[in-house]
Order: sequence, then structure tokens, then C-alpha cells
Amino acid sequence: MKNILLICGSGASSGFMAAAIRKAAKKSGIEMKVKAASESQLDDLIKDTDILLIGPHLSYMLAELEQKTLGKAIKVAVIPQSIYGALNGPKAVEMIQKMEGED
Repeated sequence: MKNILLICGSGASSGFMAAAIRKAAKKSGIEMKVKAASESQLDDLIKDTDILLIGPHLSYMLAELEQKTLGKAIKVAVIPQSIYGALNGPKAVEMIQKMEGED
């Protein structure tokens, strides 16, 4: 099972997105753990993460966050605003599945 960590500024909006992803994954029969957190919690949670998703409003931090995951088998991506803003769980699950296929 993949561990997905979704981060945003305070952890609030990512909580809604994480819930939408969990719901869509369950409906599709896909097993994944999705946790939402604030960016400040990243160092504590990174060790249990397979995929790190970043809220679009934190896209300016992408390079810094990629540095934090260097040497770890963690894939990092910014969730597009079109998915995040609409809380589109199915599209986010699709994005995660594509990321899992990139090895």
C-alpha cells in the first residue's frame, strides 16, 4: 500500500483534498493511505511517505521539497489547481497512479 502525504500551508485545505482522494480510491478499489499535513510537519512525516503531493499554492517550494526527498524513494508533484480547487478525488487518484508507474 502506498503512503501519500499531501501538504499545504496549514493542513486545512489538504485535509479536504485527502478526504476526496481516499473516497475516490475506495470507490475504485485502490488501496492507499492518504494523510494531510501542513508544510511544517513534513520533516516528521517524510520517512513514511512514498508520494508527496503539494498544494498548488505551495508550488514555489517544489525545488526545496525535492531537496528534502533527495536520496529517498519518494516521488514529488504539485497538484494542479484544476484538481485541487475542485477537490477532484478521481483525477487526483489518476495522477497518483501515473506517478506510481514512473520508475
